[in-house]
Amino acid sequence: MSKRLVILGAGESGVGAAILGKQEQFDVFVSDRGRIATKYKDLLLEENIAFEEGCHSEEKILTADLVVKSPGIPDRTPLVEKLRNQDVSVISEIEFGSWFTQAKLIGITGSNGKTTTTSLVYHILKSAGYNVGIAGNIGDSFALQVAKSDYEYYVLELSSFQLDGIVDLKLDISILLNITTDHLDRYNNNLSEYIDAKFQLIKNVDQYSVFFYNSDDHNIVTKLHKTERPHLSYAFSINGALENGIGLESNEIIIDINKAMRISVDRIPLKGKHNAYNIMASVSVASVLGVDKHDIMVALASFQPIEHRMEQVVVLNGVEYINDSKATNVDSVFYALESITNKIIWIAGGVDKGNDYSQLLPLVKSKVHGMVCLGKDNSKLHEVFGDIVHQITDARSAYEAVQKSSAMAEEGFTVLLSPACASFDLFENYEDRGKKFKHEIYKLNAKFK
Repeated sequence: MSKRLVILGAGESGVGAAILGKQEQFDVFVSDRGRIATKYKDLLLEENIAFEEGCHSEEKILTADLVVKSPGIPDRTPLVEKLRNQDVSVISEIEFGSWFTQAKLIGITGSNGKTTTTSLVYHILKSAGYNVGIAGNIGDSFALQVAKSDYEYYVLELSSFQLDGIVDLKLDISILLNITTDHLDRYNNNLSEYIDAKFQLIKNVDQYSVFFYNSDDHNIVTKLHKTERPHLSYAFSINGALENGIGLESNEIIIDINKAMRISVDRIPLKGKHNAYNIMASVSVASVLGVDKHDIMVALASFQPIEHRMEQVVVLNGVEYINDSKATNVDSVFYALESITNKIIWIAGGVDKGNDYSQLLPLVKSKVHGMVCLGKDNSKLHEVFGDIVHQITDARSAYEAVQKSSAMAEEGFTVLLSPACASFDLFENYEDRGKKFKHEIYKLNAKFK
């Protein structure tokens, strides 16, 4: 008799896990409390997989032998607690997918920079001819690719929510970029719990596992003092060359692992201190996998910034417009403001996640000449920045935000959408926010042509 696999959540990860589960002879049932998007419903129907939407039927779910849950469903949800009280294993799609592949797994996490680093590692390996897939918090689901593809390597962007569901997943190479205050509402407002979730990355290492970590990050270094790290652990830092590590010195990345390698960052399109970390981590992975320097340099030069992450949209009448909608926490905004040399009109706001804006104050005082607060409740932004920004106003739509910011901007200015907040008050998600922002800029551009 087939084991019963229940999938909670019929999004990208859930439907991918369902398809892999059916392929592996599980009796699969998919349950989504909301409406299932048409493209995912069509896939389930095509694969003849049983599902329900608009509810979670406990009589069907509690019969599971194994549950794969969406990363968006908290562990403390009553239904998840009921399953665990019945000794039913509740895991992530990443964990489930890893059971059915022999590929080398490269896992990347951090509060900021995951998407850029994951995409850059993938780009370098693919450009060098490796048979590689990209998955996790980006692209097609890992489980679906395991079911349908035959990659020798996977580069996985892993959020803390995905890492919460780890049991046996063993990563061959792991990268920990940074840990800053984010998503604490999911972790009892306890930073230690969030840090523990990130460190699930190295839960199941062996003597061959390679671990790269940011030695400039206080939270990482403090936790490592209390944690047994993998035997093959290498630090990266922007504060000079490191013996048996990776450092930035005089605009060169110096890799001292096995054999030395120096890579100039002058012609790399990714700029800013935050991207220096992303580049160091990426080239370090390429180095330990044997990619030669020439192939790394070619890939770095051809890499395009990720959509919604410091994405230059257009320069219009001497004003640069940048879409950084993916910046949903204060640290991401700090890096964005720091990297821009022009005077800035800053578009911020949305659903505040308990943000502490104090670290932004010096940058805002010195660089921000106008501010548009894009959200339903902008009182906190006005309270924090109202006395230090000369012009500050509100907007309730991307159209209004672009109109007001462009009116404030002068030639040589940068209009920066970098919200520091979630998007769910006015938009479906950060992608929707970024796309609508870009759409309004393109309309503005067309008007002036």
